[in-house]
Amino acid sequence: MARGDIGKSLLLLLLILIISAGGLLWFDYLNVIDVKTIFAPIYRRLGLGARSQNTVPRGENLDLDAERLAVRLETLDLREMELRKQEDEIKNRQAQIEQMSAELEDRQKGLDERENSMDTLTEQASSYERNIEQSARYLNGMPPRNAVAIIEAMDDQEAIDIMRKVDEIALAEGAASVVSFWLSLLPPARAAEIQRKMSIRP
Repeated sequence: MARGDIGKSLLLLLLILIISAGGLLWFDYLNVIDVKTIFAPIYRRLGLGARSQNTVPRGENLDLDAERLAVRLETLDLREMELRKQEDEIKNRQAQIEQMSAELEDRQKGLDERENSMDTLTEQASSYERNIEQSARYLNGMPPRNAVAIIEAMDDQEAIDIMRKVDEIALAEGAASVVSFWLSLLPPARAAEIQRKMSIRP
């Protein structure tokens, strides 16, 4: 073999080594392989710091799908936290609405009870008014002394209500009222007390 051929072979071998070293450095830069332990003496001789690379446990390969899956899982975790927060806010709002609804229901019950109470009082007043009118007409048709004997047994307010109703009936019918005659037949002290109370509106 000629010297020229040997020189060419050595030159080609050197070129292959340089290309191989460059390829290894490039793949190391891309984090595809880890050759920093091999090139560390060269880095130190050239005054360059050895490149750092993420270590991969032995037996494991870099898996882009696993990285993507990890990112997606992290995104899902964040989404789940956000959904839980929204769910808690919705529950709190629902609790507030239920509390307001209960308060409104209690108020409505109170109003219903007051309305029922007013209806009862109105019915009682109407019933009392009917009874007073019936008693007034009944006593007005009796002999005065008999009517006065019944009135004398009543309490003052009931007697006053009947006398006023007798006056109203007489006025409506254009007749004379017998109330003044009844008062004259009552004992003076009782008649004076009834007249005093009649002058004061209930």
